[in-house]
Amino acid sequence: MRLHTAWILGVAALTTVFLPANNARAQSYPDRPITLVIPFAPGGSTSIVGRAIADKMSDILKQKFVVDNRPGAGGTVGTKAVAGADPDGYTIALGYTGTLAIGPTLYTRAGYDPRKDFAAIGLIGHAPNSIVVHPSFPAKTLGELIAYAKANPEKVSFGSAGAGSASHITGEYFAKIAGIKIVHIAYKGTGPAMADLLGGHIPMAIAPIPATHANVSAGTLRALAVTSPKRISLLPDVPTISEAGLPGFEATLYYGLVAPAATPRPIVEKLNQALRAALESEDVKKRLLQDGTEPTPGTPDEYAAFIDKDEATWSRIIKASGAKQE
Repeated sequence: MRLHTAWILGVAALTTVFLPANNARAQSYPDRPITLVIPFAPGGSTSIVGRAIADKMSDILKQKFVVDNRPGAGGTVGTKAVAGADPDGYTIALGYTGTLAIGPTLYTRAGYDPRKDFAAIGLIGHAPNSIVVHPSFPAKTLGELIAYAKANPEKVSFGSAGAGSASHITGEYFAKIAGIKIVHIAYKGTGPAMADLLGGHIPMAIAPIPATHANVSAGTLRALAVTSPKRISLLPDVPTISEAGLPGFEATLYYGLVAPAATPRPIVEKLNQALRAALESEDVKKRLLQDGTEPTPGTPDEYAAFIDKDEATWSRIIKASGAKQE
């Protein structure tokens, strides 16, 4: 009993020491550059969204943000690195549907648990994927694409941001629901996939709107459908997959910021406040909306709950798609 009482008193004493220490660290935070790890190659939607946020948060916190692109294994390489980083608020990650909701289900050795290994900072926004083709591809509509693929099984290939990425799983899910067989080609990010698509090296890609709409608007790519439940204002003439022949189809992507799990709450709160201030600024809102991302600010607890919900949603989609680890 005496030992138990002594243990409780010891924990209480340590708590009184650590809480002021955490508060002191939060008050001086940040006093050096913050690294934002984006787990995909430059040029994709995560880089577009991440850099927009990093630039504004740098202004708000009066400290430089260093953007570090670390691609690999559908984004799990860079995400795992952040899970194991020092929990001091100086290494954070661009959280993404592909890495927090898909990777841990698809990869048996992803190396992290999205619920346990991260402290949610806050949601940034959401955007749909799009099905885009090279202008030389014969299909002008989603119905024509499905008919062509049925007539030419395994002759149509599609590029994605990588095995296990949201674009990969969306493509497999689309093929399963449409009853077609198409061949997946994995890249180390949406940027490289777009480069090959624009060059005519692949006929088709599944990619987030932030990475495709400029080329679609310029006529260098043709958009056949978007994966959101409603059409988007950037591409009002492009139908949803649901209205183009596959009712109920939806695959929306979400972006946010996360830190290593043991990051002190006062630091998480400070980052959340800066993130929400960034999302409320007119220039960031305009920048994100112009790229097809709808800002979705919220609290750390709201994002943590959303990560749990999103992982459950995509786990069902993965099972329905029949996608397997590559």
